[in-house]
Amino acid sequence: MSFRQQHPVLTGIFILAVIFLLFAGGVSLLISSLISRTSGSDLFVAGSGVGVVELKGLLTSPEEILDELTSFRQNENIKAIVLRIDSPGGAVGAAQEVFTEVNRTNAVKPVIASMGSLAASGGYYAALGARRIYANPGTLTGSIGVIVKFANLEDFFGKIGYKNDVVKSGALKDLGSLNRSLTPEERTVLQQLIDSVHHQFVRDIAKSRSMPEEVVMKLADGRIYSGEQARDLGLIDELGNFTDAVTAAAALGGLKDSAAPNVIYPRKKRSWLSLLEGRSALDALHAIIQTHPVLSYEWTGIQ
Repeated sequence: MSFRQQHPVLTGIFILAVIFLLFAGGVSLLISSLISRTSGSDLFVAGSGVGVVELKGLLTSPEEILDELTSFRQNENIKAIVLRIDSPGGAVGAAQEVFTEVNRTNAVKPVIASMGSLAASGGYYAALGARRIYANPGTLTGSIGVIVKFANLEDFFGKIGYKNDVVKSGALKDLGSLNRSLTPEERTVLQQLIDSVHHQFVRDIAKSRSMPEEVVMKLADGRIYSGEQARDLGLIDELGNFTDAVTAAAALGGLKDSAAPNVIYPRKKRSWLSLLEGRSALDALHAIIQTHPVLSYEWTGIQ
């Protein structure tokens, strides 16, 4: 006779205990995923501090960053915010949305931009809404310009015998078609579009940095600058790392212990897509952008 048959009650208790432990472990993992990172603590701990919003990788969908900025702006415990940037930029609309929200938040409480290894093009644009911009001496920034890329598969389609018949309402309706090169008229239209959006970038830099537009225009030829060069050109304010930016934000926010403030990160929304981390996810996202042409404030030197 087995132990289970001899001691059915003990066996039942053992099974229930195992189920309870598995359930408790699952709840523990769920709670830990909902708690955001702070200085060794979590958002449920009382006390004031500096909020950190991270802008990392290609900027295509800004909704999460906008939500975090809004949440921190409305949270009375957050006295100042550091926008930590490590990005080559991205879609024009996304960069402008983040810039607008940073600027709106900075009108309520201090926002300090902190550039990591890379804060170029749209990454730099986002920083313009902050009260002060910090960068490391070797940070790559600048790349003030606009770009749009179209795939041309005309030769490939010819080899495989693919033909594309188009019926359109106007000569420019299929601008950027994969099966042919751009016409001179299309190039002219696109260049006018690029010039208009480029001027928006230049105009916002001039206003945010209190610089004449003609001076900014000379710097806005698409080249990248080191953090040190950017400081000397007036594109950023200070050389310093993330800790320097946090300290400055704490002081501007009126925190008593500005030398060692409580650093508060937002809750991160978890999904299966969040498991796709690392270079492979960046490459996949980049491939999507190149397949579907997007007007971009983006430095493409990472390709």
